[in-house]
Amino acid sequence: MTGRNQTIITEFLLLGLPIEPEHQDLFYTLFLAMYVTTVLGNLLIMFLIRLDSHLHTPMYLFLSKLSFSDLCFSSVTMPKLLQDMQSHVPSISYAGCLTQMYFFLFFADLESFLLVAMAYDRYVAICFPLHYTTVMSPRLCLFLLVLPWALTTFHAMLHTLLMARLHFCADNVIAHFFCDMSALLKLSCSDTRVNELVIFITGGLILVIPFLLIITSYTRIVSSILKVPSARGIRKAFSTCGSHLTVVSLFYGTVIGLYLCPSANNSTVKETVMAMMYTVVTPMLNPFIYSLRNRDMKGALGRVFYKKKTCFSL
Repeated sequence: MTGRNQTIITEFLLLGLPIEPEHQDLFYTLFLAMYVTTVLGNLLIMFLIRLDSHLHTPMYLFLSKLSFSDLCFSSVTMPKLLQDMQSHVPSISYAGCLTQMYFFLFFADLESFLLVAMAYDRYVAICFPLHYTTVMSPRLCLFLLVLPWALTTFHAMLHTLLMARLHFCADNVIAHFFCDMSALLKLSCSDTRVNELVIFITGGLILVIPFLLIITSYTRIVSSILKVPSARGIRKAFSTCGSHLTVVSLFYGTVIGLYLCPSANNSTVKETVMAMMYTVVTPMLNPFIYSLRNRDMKGALGRVFYKKKTCFSL
């Protein structure tokens, strides 16, 4: 059934979050605070890494790109969510919905690849410290940044074009707070088997393979750490990697559980909460995880503010 003889959908209605009307203002304030925290926290990390020469290393280069990705990833959904919470008709145009889906996939994929690059960087730094500067050359770092952009552009465009070929007929209510790909497929009156097959195949490539690469890297890191006789070295290595593993667990745990391990028992509320974890909570927590547990970032913050204070005093 293609639905060509039926009314063509020109806009969608986002059902949003399952929040009682009397609690709307409270949650609006909460989400606004979370989004502002995400923006300011990730901007702070980006500026610190750019301004402090001590942080001009591959590790912090990848971290700055991750902060940029987190900032954009959250901005794809949060401003629209906040707007819809204050709107009586939370609608989004057909073109706007596909655009949101494209950038959502793009920055989600980009974060996945950047986490792999950061895991490889830590693997080389801990397992081969004497060869670190040679292995993590500017050329390799550039490759690890350019390749993800190319792959994510192709992947996001592929799904967007496949979605654009589908027809949407009578039902235009999306049971989500953004244009989620799976929610759109449920509304389509076209044959979605090709879309679902591509999601399954590319989902394995974009999510499972990077996740396995990260696990492999940290398995070797832990094995190498346990061979180090210095307790101080063990603490330092685990402290450095602990923050990264926390981010990996939050991001991949919810994404894989939601998209690659779906359950018939999953309710709309459960899926929405899981989506909030990796679209809102994780980008907000990343700046705290990487800055509060990192001496280099704390030192950079102190040096930057000291320079500003000195300049003002002069």
